[in-house]
Amino acid sequence: MYDPVQLRTFLTVAQTLSFTQAAGRLGVRQSTVSQHVRRLEEATGRPLFLRDTHSVELTEDGEAMLGFARTILEAHERAAAFFTGTRLRGRLRFGASEDFVLSRLPEILEGFRHEHPEVDLELSVELSGTLHERLDAGRLDLVLAKRRGPGDERGRLVWRDRMVWIGAEGLRVDPERPVPLIVFPPPGITRARALEVLERDGRAWRIACTSGSLSGLVAAARAGLGVMAHTRGLVPPGLVRVGGLPELGPVEFALVRGPRASPAAEALAAVLSGADRLTRTG
Repeated sequence: MYDPVQLRTFLTVAQTLSFTQAAGRLGVRQSTVSQHVRRLEEATGRPLFLRDTHSVELTEDGEAMLGFARTILEAHERAAAFFTGTRLRGRLRFGASEDFVLSRLPEILEGFRHEHPEVDLELSVELSGTLHERLDAGRLDLVLAKRRGPGDERGRLVWRDRMVWIGAEGLRVDPERPVPLIVFPPPGITRARALEVLERDGRAWRIACTSGSLSGLVAAARAGLGVMAHTRGLVPPGLVRVGGLPELGPVEFALVRGPRASPAAEALAAVLSGADRLTRTG
C-alpha cells in the first residue's frame, strides 16, 4: 500500500521540516520530494504536513505516520537482507551522548543486537564533544551526539530541539546572586552553551556541581543545588523548567559516521534515524 521510496522521502522531510533540505539530502529535485509526499498523502487519504511559504509542520496524522513508516521500512530492510542471504557481522564501535541515558536507547540497542547477533556492538557513553574527538581519531565508527554549534553540518540530522534550564520543582533563581550551575566538565557542548549565554546576558554564575555523568547531574538538580541546561524533549523525571534566565537556543542531534562506516554502522544508523523512537515513552 505504501511505497518505501515515498516513505523515506516523508521521513526526511519530517526530520528536516524543509522540502528544500530534504531534496538536497536525498539528491533529488524539490519537485520530486513534493510529488512523493503528495502521492503518500493520496494513499493515506490524509494530509501529513501543514506547509506554507515559510514553514513545514507535521499534522497529527503525520506524527502517526512517523512510527508506521519506520516500522514498514525496517520490515522491508529485514526481508531484503533475509532473502539476499546477507548477515551483518563484525565489530561496531558506537558512541552515544549522555543525553540519551534515560531515553529508549538501551531498548533500541537490545533490539538491534537481537536482529544482528553476529555484530559485536561496543557502546561508549560520553559527552558529545568527547565523542566527536574519538570519532575524528578513528576510535569510533558511529556517533549519536549534539552538533558542535552553528555551521556544523556533519552527519545526518535526526533531531532538532531547544535547550532549556531545568531544576527541582519550586527552585527559584535569585537575580541578585550568581546563577548556581550544574554542568558537565569540558568539553561539554551543553556546558559551553550555558556559560556563553549567561556571560552574553551579563549574569554572574558559579559552578555548584560538576559531573561527567547525567545521573550525577540529575541527582544534584533534584537536591536543589542549582540549574542545568538540558534538551527540552529529554527532561528527566523529577525536574521541571526554570524561568528567569536567558534563552539557551536550539540544539541539533546528528548521526555521524566514521570514514570507513561498515554495513553494521549503516544498519544501526537507519534504526536510530528518528528521534521519536528514542524519546517516546509508550
